[in-house]
Amino acid sequence: MRKLFVLWLISLTLNTMAQQTPYERSHKTETTTYAEAISYYEALVKTSTQAKLLTYGNTDFGKPLHLLVLSKDKIFDPVAIRKSNKRILLINNGIHPGEPEGIDASMMLARDLLKADKLPKDVVICIIPVYNIDGSFNRTGTSRANQNGPVAYGFRGNSKNLDLNRDFIKTDSKNSAAFQLIFNTWKPEIFVDTHTSNGADYQYVMTLIPTQRDKLNSILSGYLTEILVPDLYKGMEKLGYPMIPYVNAVNETPEGGITGFIESPRYSTGYTTLHNTIGFMPETHMLKSYDLRVDATYKLLQTYIDLVERDAKIIGENKQKADEFVATQEEFPLEWKLNKNEVNDLTFKGFESGQKPSVVSGAGRLFYDRNKPYTKIIKEWNKFEPATTVKKPVAYIIPKAWDKVITLLKLNGVKLEELKSDVKISVESYYISDFKTMSRPYEGHYVHSAVKVNPVQQNLQYYAGDYVVYANQAVNRYIVETLEPQATDSFFNWNFFDSILDMKEHYSAYVFEDTAAEILKKNPELKVKLEEKKTSDEAFAKNAAAQLDFVYKNSDYYEKTHNRYPVARLITNVKLDLK
Repeated sequence: MRKLFVLWLISLTLNTMAQQTPYERSHKTETTTYAEAISYYEALVKTSTQAKLLTYGNTDFGKPLHLLVLSKDKIFDPVAIRKSNKRILLINNGIHPGEPEGIDASMMLARDLLKADKLPKDVVICIIPVYNIDGSFNRTGTSRANQNGPVAYGFRGNSKNLDLNRDFIKTDSKNSAAFQLIFNTWKPEIFVDTHTSNGADYQYVMTLIPTQRDKLNSILSGYLTEILVPDLYKGMEKLGYPMIPYVNAVNETPEGGITGFIESPRYSTGYTTLHNTIGFMPETHMLKSYDLRVDATYKLLQTYIDLVERDAKIIGENKQKADEFVATQEEFPLEWKLNKNEVNDLTFKGFESGQKPSVVSGAGRLFYDRNKPYTKIIKEWNKFEPATTVKKPVAYIIPKAWDKVITLLKLNGVKLEELKSDVKISVESYYISDFKTMSRPYEGHYVHSAVKVNPVQQNLQYYAGDYVVYANQAVNRYIVETLEPQATDSFFNWNFFDSILDMKEHYSAYVFEDTAAEILKKNPELKVKLEEKKTSDEAFAKNAAAQLDFVYKNSDYYEKTHNRYPVARLITNVKLDLK
């Protein structure tokens, strides 16, 4: 009998250890490796019919993205789940593998929900265990110099040295394509992307970046700001982790105030906003101990689940209304600016800051005194307004040659139709009249900004197989903010169309001089324009080459496609012969 008891005790101990995460077995000092995380989830799904581990696409590291799905009703088909009027919560971990709290918190949370039979009835929980698989293998304990643990962790860049939280529009990585496949297959109403902060020192373990309220659809924004965010704050306060908005300090320290974070579509929550999904980037404080950061993340994820379950009906109704609104929305913001005149008071728990001599340089350096905590009222600027807007066209027309654009539109659930036959269409074309370009590459691109366009009505030739994208879809924001070149993260700004900025033909000056003389002789209006420019522009008047080029670019010899943005706008709803 005693032997049976000992065997039972050993079996129980081994089973308990098997269910523990590597983080727990390390006494909460180490984070889980990618291989350990996948092995853990593979073992976990064998213990429950309410869990399933799926794979999608591929990554730059040669491995697929995994997705753990937790479903109380054991339904794992996203279409069936939406038909049953359940909400989908998507949690993304390890986009920056050096910020791994979500990896460990999600593993424990999934186990605990299954073990206690506490999966929500009206919410299906989807978890990406590790998004940046590449970076998670590049493991050290030094790459985040300002961070307090864990012992070792992954690297921010992936195997192409891309920051994947800048890749959601341009999709240079296979990781991004796989994520978009997951996102547009499951269509979550709420998205959470777990992170760790950098920056100032303060008392809070957890800070929060919700989707910026002014750029979110107003129906969703009302619920977010009036109900969801306040209740997240109340819930975390009760659980011992009071929160504060992400500390984006105006000056060096928080006492000077903080500003909201405007996440453009290159970021995960900026991307999800294009699909009317409410997004969050929780950021734990890098100087707090790792066990506190994981615990705060665990409790925040549980709070999300509780609130989404509580508000499942209204969240679903709001998403449907937002999709319907965007499908008929006429005007779209493309760029945003901070309103510096509108300011809020915010109660903030920080530490007194000061200056002391640097051991390195002898100059004064900033330090925070943790022996001097304070509670103060600070200023918060978080009102953003459109800086550039555009009225949507009836449709966009895209020549089939631009295949990466077509692929990404399809990946994001955009409905495209093909022309059946060759046809001339009256469209509005943009000519790129001005733009700025970075002097150094950023995430592998010389990114454009401050784009100016000159719209021109033209009859252009299109061919069978060219694409028509009608702007009457729930994904209109994705369509407009990628295809309108002035948008912050447009495909144009990410260099998708740089070849149109090159001239393919030119002239030999000594030959064209005679041609130009003949052109001016036959076109007195052009000659007047040339003389006027000489009078108004002193440098031009002294530059013979510039004057010859002026005649060339105002003649039929100048190629009409130079600087012409290839995605045209259909302004009038004419009948097209479509497949």
